[in-house]
Amino acid sequence: MLLFGNDDRCYILRKKGENCKPKNIIPTVKHGGGSIVLKRPSEGNYEKEKDVCIQLFDQWSEADQVEFVEHLISRMCHYQHGHINSYLKPMLQRDFITALPAQGLDHIAENILSFLDARSLCSAELVCKEWQRVISEGMLWKKLIERMVRTDPLWKGLSEREKYLFKNRTTEVPPNSYYRSLYPKIIQDIETIEANWRCGRHNLQRIQCRSENSKGVYCLQYDDDKIISGLRDNSIKIWDKQSLECLKILTGHTGSVLCLQYDERVIVTGSSDSTVRVWDVNTGEVLNTLIHHNEAVLHLRFCNGLMVTCSKDRSIAVWDMASPTDISLRRVLVGHRAAVNVVDFDDKYIVSASGDRTIKVWSTSTCEFVRTLNGHKRGIACLQYRDRLVVSGSSDNTIRLWDIECGACLRVLEGHEELVRCIRFDNKRIVSGAYDGKIKVWDLQAALDPRAPASTLCLRTLVEHSGRVFRLQFDEFQIISSSHDDTILIWDFLNVSTNGQTEGRSPSRTYTYISR
Repeated sequence: MLLFGNDDRCYILRKKGENCKPKNIIPTVKHGGGSIVLKRPSEGNYEKEKDVCIQLFDQWSEADQVEFVEHLISRMCHYQHGHINSYLKPMLQRDFITALPAQGLDHIAENILSFLDARSLCSAELVCKEWQRVISEGMLWKKLIERMVRTDPLWKGLSEREKYLFKNRTTEVPPNSYYRSLYPKIIQDIETIEANWRCGRHNLQRIQCRSENSKGVYCLQYDDDKIISGLRDNSIKIWDKQSLECLKILTGHTGSVLCLQYDERVIVTGSSDSTVRVWDVNTGEVLNTLIHHNEAVLHLRFCNGLMVTCSKDRSIAVWDMASPTDISLRRVLVGHRAAVNVVDFDDKYIVSASGDRTIKVWSTSTCEFVRTLNGHKRGIACLQYRDRLVVSGSSDNTIRLWDIECGACLRVLEGHEELVRCIRFDNKRIVSGAYDGKIKVWDLQAALDPRAPASTLCLRTLVEHSGRVFRLQFDEFQIISSSHDDTILIWDFLNVSTNGQTEGRSPSRTYTYISR
């Protein structure tokens, strides 16, 4: 027999060839120079003594029972601990997803699983039939798609377009399996759209503005239904987004329409005639004319009852807009030493850029000057500001990214060959247009990473305009741009087939959705 031990406890194992199962381990206790074998009592005595112990154990309080078991465990060997652990482990585990429906709490199980992403939801379906039932009857794939539509701009945009309108066209709601198979198809289409952006695959539509005298489209804004453009010939033209037909022409300015913005109620325009006009977006009626600036109104922005305009006269005007007919001047900001070409603002800052090569930051609430951003070598023609980021374009042919809080220049983008006239950005991309007639798409996230090589930042250069690019706007699926060549171009990255040809208006894949 073999004897081994540790501290004050040792064990005797049978020799090789004998039965060595753990139950035959015989505990011994060291005593002086020898060992005393603690023999196990006979089976009959064990059963009687066990029953007595259990009866006594059942009479104790829970606290006493726990203390007693802890004392017993402390006297056991490592093997016994492992055996007890194996016994307790499944007892301590709880399949709450299966247990909750058994208690009539299906909705709680569904709510817990509804927070899973697609990969985790796939794994959850494989756990057991009960989990699969909860996911299926809870329509959790449908809810996942709804959540993506609410939280992701790309999914939201897809849901609002005819091709991707997951709208339920029948009274019968599709089963969960339908939405489970729909999800990867949507992911595949999203990946295709992203690839179209990277590779420059697009469908191009062209609006010929046919200006009577001076040709050129200085500004534009669009939504799903219409495009509103401001022209060099003093007019404002409203176009049907689908048919591309001109719906209405607004006249009244005596100079070129250089800037505009509209919402669901009004169109506000600025002109080289030094005035700002407010129009009814539905009727085209002039509601108000603001006469303040001494020279051309070069840019304007309005939001939440506040409007900011800037001018060739080097000033910035801040207006309170109580209503379209009740607009009053709050403050004039002076500090630039040349024409103020562009303004943008939010609740915290007003940001302006000028031909004097500087960007100035002002407090929105107090209209007090905050700081100047210096870096461009020549005048600044355009900028956009959101959160902490300012992106500006200049006649030094570069684009700069700035941290508005500290004034630091984060990156300089080079690639345009002439003045950068217009710029926009979202969470993924910067899109710029220049007097070289080119539109460039840049990787915003890479541009914000100081380790990214400069050669990787420009994703694609689009060349279709035959004149200077004056203005552009874009979303997840398209760019709409205007130019000195008197055209408006719609660059569609959604409705593109694999061979580069446009898909029809009735695609083979149809999505059905979720009522909102």
